[in-house]
Amino acid sequence: MFDIILYQPEIPPNTGNIIRLCANTSARLHLVGPYGFKLEDAQLRRAGLDYHDLARVWEYHDWEDFRQHHPHKKLWAFSTKGQRRYDQVAYQPDDGLVFGPESRGLSEDLLHSLGQKQVLRLPMQRGSRSLNLSNTVAIALYEALRQADFKGLDCKFPGANPA
Repeated sequence: MFDIILYQPEIPPNTGNIIRLCANTSARLHLVGPYGFKLEDAQLRRAGLDYHDLARVWEYHDWEDFRQHHPHKKLWAFSTKGQRRYDQVAYQPDDGLVFGPESRGLSEDLLHSLGQKQVLRLPMQRGSRSLNLSNTVAIALYEALRQADFKGLDCKFPGANPA
């Protein structure tokens, strides 16, 4: 099971979409403050629909609080500053996937603390600024899940013939 870490998320619908994603993939969601919204925000609830009760969500005051609770967790940071493609590393269950705030991404200090080999990038058109946060999380998480052979997820489709 993978961990999604949102560092200082700012836009409620993105976080709501990620709550829904985590609920449907059994990923654990870690929210590292401060946030750009209140967790009671109507837009957050609307985007997450009725998945809030199905998702496992933990909150932390700041990055230091998160690291104190998870000092040995292997982390992969996602940034437009990354030099390695997200699909060229070997993810392991229990790895953490770290994503920054929508308006500015992860800070240089945080990226440096993780090490350049842990900073990954999704390919984009030259000159593009960034992808939407919830889309980026979904792409990265599903690559990690694919590498883990989607363990624990239902891969059979209704009406399909059993293999």
